[in-house]
Amino acid sequence: MRKAVFVLALFALLITSVSVMAQDEIVVDFYYPTAVDAPINQIIQGYADAFHEANPSITINPVYTGSYTQTRDTIRTELNGGGAGPDVAVMLSTDVYSFAEEGSILPAQQFIDAMEGGEAFVNDFFPAFLLNSMDAEGTIWSVPFQRSTPILYYNVDMLAEAGFDAPPTNRDEMLAMAQALTLPNGERWGLLVPFAGGFPIWMFQAFAIGNGRNITGEDPATVYMNDPLVIDALEFSTKLGTEFGVGPLGGSVWGDTPTAFLNGQAAMIMHTTGSMTNILNNATFEVGAAFVPFGIPGEDGTGYGTPTGGGNLYVFSPIGMERTQEELDAAWLWVEYLSSPEVQSDWGAATGYIAARQSAWELDPLAALAAERPQYLVARDQLQYASAEFTSYRAIDVQNIINASLSGVISGAEPDAAAAMASAQEQIDSLLAEYR
Repeated sequence: MRKAVFVLALFALLITSVSVMAQDEIVVDFYYPTAVDAPINQIIQGYADAFHEANPSITINPVYTGSYTQTRDTIRTELNGGGAGPDVAVMLSTDVYSFAEEGSILPAQQFIDAMEGGEAFVNDFFPAFLLNSMDAEGTIWSVPFQRSTPILYYNVDMLAEAGFDAPPTNRDEMLAMAQALTLPNGERWGLLVPFAGGFPIWMFQAFAIGNGRNITGEDPATVYMNDPLVIDALEFSTKLGTEFGVGPLGGSVWGDTPTAFLNGQAAMIMHTTGSMTNILNNATFEVGAAFVPFGIPGEDGTGYGTPTGGGNLYVFSPIGMERTQEELDAAWLWVEYLSSPEVQSDWGAATGYIAARQSAWELDPLAALAAERPQYLVARDQLQYASAEFTSYRAIDVQNIINASLSGVISGAEPDAAAAMASAQEQIDSLLAEYR
């Protein structure tokens, strides 16, 4: 792999404090998804090899399982069919309630409590990334790994040509810039937001949070879809492709959005910070990065707001398929390794994901990269405006309702946003009534 693997191999020698002796070899099946344009398979295999070199009794078996949704569905299919599933997996941080209710994952808290320095381990993670790691009682179920937020990417040259020397800071400024940068007949869009494809909830959350009302609450039995601020955010989002005409009706497609930006077909895009490395490495123009500015102007004039996103590390031990203590020790050692500051620094530099450990930003290669390319610091610094990504009890079912409702409005199929959100709220309340 890269030079950093040598450093990681040395680090692995330092973390073998857990004795795994009962078996000659323990195989840790590790399922992981990809959602960014980076050589993820190569990077993960490099970590697995370095870990095994320092821990010869433990072999990591990395299994690429597609998208986040495909990963979740693969695991559930295996478990429902009586299989053991993975030992460790990267899944969305918002999957926590679904798998905890099913009894297939163990709380990370039990491993953290057994660590020497467990409190320091937890405190080194950015607080925003722990919001979706904990349940309502404060128990940590999963460990941040490949974390992200949406950010605004912009073509510095195009903005300068239109007379703008700085990115927008609220939705009014954003709209004015997007309209000025849009060319007729779809030749160039002022702003692309990837709402299309059936999963608009993550992008939409930024509009709602910026407006002052996240759709998810501290109580996982409470969801806010028919709040006036949420409805206003949805109406504004829809107008981007209708009345305002700065993007296509219904939004852009997720995977096509960075390509359109790199090809000069969009002046600004909203996308994950996980696309940072790909965009910077392939752009033929100066790329700017900024906080997501899609909320109404607040007291300071800004409309910043974003959900967190991305995947956490989960330890599996399904009911009826319980692991031995040695197997659990090996699984947790792998989790510790992947979430270590050294690996997080390397992982963030290689992929563009936000290194979840605060101390990782003081280490190379990430420290050197951020000094050379300050765009990498934007998502990290934006965490001060971040709120929890959507989750709830019955999260999969509830998200299906929300995504279908948002898609109907943003695509123009459902013209009455307030009525659509009232209907969605009624369906969700019915699902969650038993938890209240």
